[in-house]
Amino acid sequence: MISFIPFIKKETLHILRDSRTMIIVLLIPVILMVLFGFAISTEVNNVNVVAVTPVQNDYIREILSRVSENSYITFKGCITPGDIDATLRQGKADAVIVFSNDTPTPDIELIMDASKTNTVQSAAAYVQGIVSAGGQTAVPIITRTLYNPQMKSAYNFVPGIMGMLFMLICAMMTSVSIVREKETGTMEVLLVSPVRPMRIVIAKLVPYFILSCVVLTTILLIAYGLLDLPLSATVINVVWVSLLYIVLSLALGVLISTTTEQQVVALLVSAMLFMLPVIMLSGMLFPVENMPRVLQWVSCIVPARWYIDAMRKLMIEQLPISGVLDDVMIMVGMATLIITVAIRKFNDKLE
Repeated sequence: MISFIPFIKKETLHILRDSRTMIIVLLIPVILMVLFGFAISTEVNNVNVVAVTPVQNDYIREILSRVSENSYITFKGCITPGDIDATLRQGKADAVIVFSNDTPTPDIELIMDASKTNTVQSAAAYVQGIVSAGGQTAVPIITRTLYNPQMKSAYNFVPGIMGMLFMLICAMMTSVSIVREKETGTMEVLLVSPVRPMRIVIAKLVPYFILSCVVLTTILLIAYGLLDLPLSATVINVVWVSLLYIVLSLALGVLISTTTEQQVVALLVSAMLFMLPVIMLSGMLFPVENMPRVLQWVSCIVPARWYIDAMRKLMIEQLPISGVLDDVMIMVGMATLIITVAIRKFNDKLE
């Protein structure tokens, strides 16, 4: 242990002296959390709505009052039936509420501009919810939103950012760090020291583990303090499941380092095998269920898919650890397999 600690100090000093890397690692979590939490939003906040009303009775006035008072909708007034097509084509409105007759509770038709595919579903849900609230329509609509009633996109992005950042810090940076030692020839010098080779590798990983813990703390403070994610006792489960994912990511970094000899190659392999799948196939941006069946199968080997799924259940749905047991067991299995393969390949390199 006495000979092991100096190697940890050496790697820690190496990281601290690289000021550019430190700035990137510590600022990226803050920047991404702020961007995805506030600047980048999938919420529909300004739906332009017009109405077609044959008469103005109490029922219609009540609905139009609720429409105009809703913060997500901009009510543009009333138009005639003949202006519906032109209003939608010219982009003056995203939706038209048509009251079809002059009975006390008229039939209601909702006409949407479906060319805006990203807006139409959310807009329809907003308008239909407002129209049906407090009154009966020809076809009653019951809408309930659980866990995220305000439909804040930050709730969805925080677990995805965590999955991406830990893969970036643990897998990519550790693989490059070890390969850099091999590329410059200093790894051979370290290997002839009295310390066992695996202890040297572990010593290089410890500073990145500690740095990942700092990043995890920063993310949780922003998520619960700034973005108002629901805070409960499940935060303990969030922490230890995240630590498991960090270990898994570190193992991936070691595995890459055993198969590459140059930093550029390590970066390319990391980007192609980890970063792109994390962004595209983990459910971070696009629901896995909406992907083709083949891609759903491929996504099963992406560790971030299981981590992000677990984080959403723990952080947003507030489920107990039993609710994410499948995800945890899959990550444990992946970590065990990758560590075993990485150690074996590292030992083969030494022979």
